[in-house]
Amino acid sequence: MARVEDVARLAGVSTATVDRVLNQRPGVRAVTVQRVLKAAAELGYVLDPGLPAGALKPLRLAFLLPAGSNRFLSMLGRQIAGAQDQLASFNMRARVDYIESFKPELLAQHLRKSGRDVDGVAFMALEHPMVREAVDWLAERGVPAVTLISDVANTRRVAYVGLDNRSAGRTAGYIIARFIGSKPAKVAMIAGSLSYRAHEEREMGFLHLFQELFPAIEVVGLREGHDEEARNYRQTKMLLAQHPDLAGIYNIGGGPEGIARALKEAGRQNEVVFVGHGLTAETRALLVEGAMDAVITQNPQATLMDCVSIFANLRAGRPAAQGVERPRTEIILRENLP
Repeated sequence: MARVEDVARLAGVSTATVDRVLNQRPGVRAVTVQRVLKAAAELGYVLDPGLPAGALKPLRLAFLLPAGSNRFLSMLGRQIAGAQDQLASFNMRARVDYIESFKPELLAQHLRKSGRDVDGVAFMALEHPMVREAVDWLAERGVPAVTLISDVANTRRVAYVGLDNRSAGRTAGYIIARFIGSKPAKVAMIAGSLSYRAHEEREMGFLHLFQELFPAIEVVGLREGHDEEARNYRQTKMLLAQHPDLAGIYNIGGGPEGIARALKEAGRQNEVVFVGHGLTAETRALLVEGAMDAVITQNPQATLMDCVSIFANLRAGRPAAQGVERPRTEIILRENLP
């Protein structure tokens, strides 16, 4: 029969830590708790009957992400799908479901469907009553929901894993303004869709930054490109035609290749300051060639691990956000590419 020492050796922790975990005493990180429980299960250790029912059953998670051409979201999806061995070390497994973008009714349907066969859901939210109702329905069934990248207001979701998007919008505005200098100028925004709270908050932060600190720079409008390269290309072409003196573009969502292509065709890639979101292979290439000036991003691996910590906390009966830090906003330029 396995002993505490065997569990400690397999889990890579001390016997005191094993004792704290198996007797449900505080002071052990969520990830360590899961490692100890997994080691105990593998060794057939006879657990204290006071442990919660199902403590060793793998936690089933569903990640719901928008389908489409947003490269950062696709990269996040691949990261999750390829992390099954890593998730197994925390006694979890996950699947990734892609849902047609900008369709709140479809997102709500998938949330309800997922809630019938998983133990937790993480998803990129759309701000819509149907989505809010679905999140609260999950809560009623005891299925915790975590929002990713973009949050949703007035719901019983347990946590949000993403940037402070209002701050991100202000940061983008500040970068553009400092690149342009103190002269009067015009700048514009292209969003995926304002049905994403993240995009709406980025717009608000961007606008307020110029109103407060750079009133000589005029924001000439906001256009939606639905994260599509072709739409962003057309929107940028129209912006350049309407405002030949345009000095800056803030791409709030995806599809930066379309914007860069329009700027290059117009011979303006070295004149228009271009800031966007999400470090991917594509935005990296645009930074290297000088078509983009800065990328605001967050680490997809850290995003996944924050979700793991949140669900582990909930399983252990701790507050969802205990020990989970807010994701850091990273500003990437050509000269500091990782």
